[in-house]
Amino acid sequence: MDKVSEKARVHLIIEGRVQGVFFRATAAAEANRLGVKGWVRNCPDGAVEVLAEGERKRLDDLIAWCRHGPPGAHVHNVTLRWENCRGEFRDFRISR
Repeated sequence: MDKVSEKARVHLIIEGRVQGVFFRATAAAEANRLGVKGWVRNCPDGAVEVLAEGERKRLDDLIAWCRHGPPGAHVHNVTLRWENCRGEFRDFRISR
């Protein structure tokens, strides 16, 4: 299997002005458009957390989107950690 279609999992922490600007809703819409599965949630410290699985190329596209977010967001930093795909998600959701 080539690197583009290889399945992977990525854990993201997005920092900046990312709460109260519809980041979770638009991230979920973008993930669903890309066919990525997982979840997005607000963190108590004001960051947004994403855990996503799918084809590496599609995850790269989601990461690129997260680096700027929706209109009104101001992303300062995206921390990411690649992991092995576990196949545990059926869809992409906003988590609480």
